Amino acid sequence: MRPDGRAADELRKIDIKPEFIIYPEGSVLMTTGRTVVLCNASVQEKQPYHLQNTSEGWVTAEYNMLPRSAPHRQVREVVRGRRKGRTHEIQRLIGRTFRTVIDLEKLGPRTIWVDCDVLQADGGTRTAGITGGYVALVIAIKYLLRKSRIKEDPIKDSLAAVSVGKVDGEIMLDLNYEEDNKAEVDVNFAITGSGDYAEIQATGEESVFNFEEFEKMNIFAQKGVSELIELQNQVLEDHLG
Repeated sequence: MRPDGRAADELRKIDIKPEFIIYPEGSVLMTTGRTVVLCNASVQEKQPYHLQNTSEGWVTAEYNMLPRSAPHRQVREVVRGRRKGRTHEIQRLIGRTFRTVIDLEKLGPRTIWVDCDVLQADGGTRTAGITGGYVALVIAIKYLLRKSRIKEDPIKDSLAAVSVGKVDGEIMLDLNYEEDNKAEVDVNFAITGSGDYAEIQATGEESVFNFEEFEKMNIFAQKGVSELIELQNQVLEDHLG
């Protein structure tokens, strides 16, 4: 039995609240168990330098943890003067996954920034950022379509992410902090609605894992992402009509 009573292949309780902040073109408060991430998608009518003189747009992400989002206060990275390597790695991961499901040519010469700010961390912050951030991104794109700032919908597929790990020799879906902290293996899956993989991050934290174990992790991840995408679709349908 897991600490919170879940089955091995069961997600934590998920809640997605759209339009949580009034200013961004898309905003979502994503709650996964006790992990809470604020995801805001902001449209900037400007391309990044490497795309200037092209017709393509860009989707990118920033990730940040509030000082007391974890059990012990952390110094703000802006005060420290530089971002941690972990922060860079996570925000690059989130941005990459979004770009796999967006047609950048149809988006046009603009940038959408998806800011993922962790208000409370209890494991799975990066996967919550991807899952909630995708919903915020869709809301922002639908805003652009309504305002006729883009002509065609650039969304190619849905996207969600979940963690799977091996804890005390058992494969488990959607690890909380207590489980993640003692996991022998930790894998993050970002998967599209079509069942294709946008990203897989697999780490043998304390031991190796074999193909049979990876297959079981994959089955759990596909199940979890399918449930997350179903919830995303319901939230978007209720919000956007």
